[in-house]
Amino acid sequence: MKTFENPQITRGEAVRALDTAAAIVRQNLPLFTRQCQNHSSVGDIYPPCENNQWTCGFWPGEVWLSYEHTGDAAFRDAALILVDSFAARIEKKIEVEHHDMGFLYSPSCVAAYKLVGSETGKNAAIAAARQLCTRFQEKGQFIQAWGPMGAPENYRYIIDCLLNVPLLYWAAEETHEAYFADIAHRHVSTCLAHSIRPDGSTYHTFFMDTATGAPVRGATCQGYKDDSCWARGQAWGVYGTALSYRYTKNPAYLDAFRRVLAYYLDRLPADLVPYWDMTFTDENGAGEPRDSSSASITACGLLEAAKYVPKDEAGAYRALAAQMLKSLADAYAVQEGPQGVGLVRHGTYSKKSPYNTCTPEGVDECVSWGDYFYMEALTRFTTDWQLYW
Repeated sequence: MKTFENPQITRGEAVRALDTAAAIVRQNLPLFTRQCQNHSSVGDIYPPCENNQWTCGFWPGEVWLSYEHTGDAAFRDAALILVDSFAARIEKKIEVEHHDMGFLYSPSCVAAYKLVGSETGKNAAIAAARQLCTRFQEKGQFIQAWGPMGAPENYRYIIDCLLNVPLLYWAAEETHEAYFADIAHRHVSTCLAHSIRPDGSTYHTFFMDTATGAPVRGATCQGYKDDSCWARGQAWGVYGTALSYRYTKNPAYLDAFRRVLAYYLDRLPADLVPYWDMTFTDENGAGEPRDSSSASITACGLLEAAKYVPKDEAGAYRALAAQMLKSLADAYAVQEGPQGVGLVRHGTYSKKSPYNTCTPEGVDECVSWGDYFYMEALTRFTTDWQLYW
């Protein structure tokens, strides 16, 4: 595994970084308690939105992490107001015909149940897990990401879903209904069989045959092109395989983690924060934006995987996470700003290229999941954190 000489964040520095993040979250509570935070900022300031985006669960996650860090009831009370909104969303089926139930309900409602015993949160999260199961395709054994079920142009899954299936593992434990975990197992097996290339890079999205369920082809929506490697997708692969191992102890998942991580590390710039697509490096990335969120997601995956590997390997993973967090805290994290400001600059939501189909937005901005996973990684680094996933 590639190693680096970059400085590591200390525990004291990480605590101070969390102090700063929680102070910004506190400042933003009046804006985002009875409405939600847009997926990405505009000039580092988040516009408000209705609770109808796939990203709306990350802001409540930041509020819960701030509550854990400070013990301040103001964070708990605001987060519980948001939980009521998420309960209403799943009850009324507002924009839930997609696979992102884990992103929505793990850091908002599962967190509420684990931290303060919220039955509203528990019930909403179980309902969201049931909704996620309706996306499962028997032909191909995968959870369909988007679009009308079975439509040929949408008969595919995406690597992001590795962070949605932990909701199913949690629901299986809570309800003792094995079918939740069974669907999770089958989806992850399909994903790891087809989405990881021989060199350890990943496809963003993968199409399956509607008639036979056979694999068809890998593609991208948000990466540079179909045969490149989208940085955030690679980070989902790193963290998602670690979480899958957590719940199954399947050694193939840990092997997949190591392969995906090795590719990620080989393509990093000097400051350990990747360009938005890993086809770009310090040699050819001039003018291309970074994706700071990918570094935070990967740091979380490293700290999770460190729990399950031999001592020397675990130490190397913790050191890598500390190096990534040092870079983020020193050069990317927001220290102060007006109400609505985000936590981590230089994220990339969706960058248009000549070869992809995405809508350009949130380029070189704060992004809501980047802010959340930055706080999660710092929390993991400084405490024996009981994860929401």
